[in-house]
Amino acid sequence: MQAATVSDPFDALPNLQTAEFRHPDRDALLSPTQRASHPPRIALLYGSLRTRSYSKLLTLEAERLLQAMGAETRVFDPTGLPLPDGAPETHPKVQELRALVRWSEGMVWSSPERHGAMSGIMKAQIDWIPLAEGSVRPSQGKTLAVMQVSGGSQSFNAVNQLRVLGRWMRMLTIPNQSSVAKAWQEFDEAGRMKPSSYYDRVVDVMEELVKFTLLTRDVAPHLVDRYSERKERAAQLEARTGLRLI
Repeated sequence: MQAATVSDPFDALPNLQTAEFRHPDRDALLSPTQRASHPPRIALLYGSLRTRSYSKLLTLEAERLLQAMGAETRVFDPTGLPLPDGAPETHPKVQELRALVRWSEGMVWSSPERHGAMSGIMKAQIDWIPLAEGSVRPSQGKTLAVMQVSGGSQSFNAVNQLRVLGRWMRMLTIPNQSSVAKAWQEFDEAGRMKPSSYYDRVVDVMEELVKFTLLTRDVAPHLVDRYSERKERAAQLEARTGLRLI
């Protein structure tokens, strides 16, 4: 019996620019050519300027846990950060924030919930993080954990919004999250989080963040390499050089 002739699979894909098409590479995902040896680099943002800010206290508790898990951490203080478009990008606080994002391999965003949403302080920080800086996408491929504090009963509005923003910033948002209800009851006078199921959840979230960061940081460039962007770069190169890529 004669074997059936196998047609070229690209014959059924006339709209595909085959020069920029890639098969997902199993080896690139499981055996990257370079593996980082330094501790996971985690940047933490919080969304309040209050003297006793519960989102800040939650962030500092998360930082202690991350350090205990072997991560290197840096916390951004939003005091003095101008409103988006209210100052040039050269403003020192804007430059500090952007440098922190570039340095990081993962991030923690912690916001109070106000009027059923994240705080303006939190949103302003995220709005100052560009989706692209030249050819560099500073947030793309980084891991993200989201947390919130509430003054009343438990809610998930802020963390849900933060997840949407994380997706928009092309980040790898971990499945777990933390929402601390009646936060004023959950911290002692020294600002330390009391033992509770809320505290246990924060431990879970930070543990998951470190695991996902270790798992993805070496392969992030391959994970976020996209056909549409390769096609766009090829078109730009062709326009600049006058050469047709084959």
